[in-house]
Amino acid sequence: MNGWEGPAITGRLGAVLVSSAAGVLVVVGWNETAVRGVVRLTAFTSLALFLPVFVASALARRWPRPGTRWLLRNRRWVGLSFAASHGLHLLALLALGVWFPHPFLDDLNAVTLVVGGGGFVAIALLAATSNDAAVRRLGVARWRRLHRAGVYGLWAILTITLVGRPVFVGVLLAALTLRLATR
Repeated sequence: MNGWEGPAITGRLGAVLVSSAAGVLVVVGWNETAVRGVVRLTAFTSLALFLPVFVASALARRWPRPGTRWLLRNRRWVGLSFAASHGLHLLALLALGVWFPHPFLDDLNAVTLVVGGGGFVAIALLAATSNDAAVRRLGVARWRRLHRAGVYGLWAILTITLVGRPVFVGVLLAALTLRLATR
């Protein structure tokens, strides 16, 4: 097994994510600008990690190559890296709310809290069930339904969240199109 297989993926990507977020805080200093920088960084890394997980099966079916087979084989670990990235995103958002509450808390509304909070709950649920023991406990059919609903729900939340950024929405729509076209 090379260094980019299995759990090592999550460990290495997690270290890169934490180092990157810490680097922003060290370079810029502990202030609102730095924390907002970490929020943006982790939003981007979360999207970058979510997309390959979302399309792994479709890519492997459409273009069966070593790279797409690697992604399919390691989808769990890339998905857990996405969960780690979004966990850092949540910590940065909480830091904004605690240390720099205005205008952050003033701009929050019930829809953001419910939809965003639901996304974080879904990520936690998917991460907690991304193991063989959970597959055995839930049964393969229920586990697949849970994960399918979870990733489609996260796709929708990400798309709604990024609606003002047409390039990202376009990438998400292309990912959905690829996934649906290869079913």
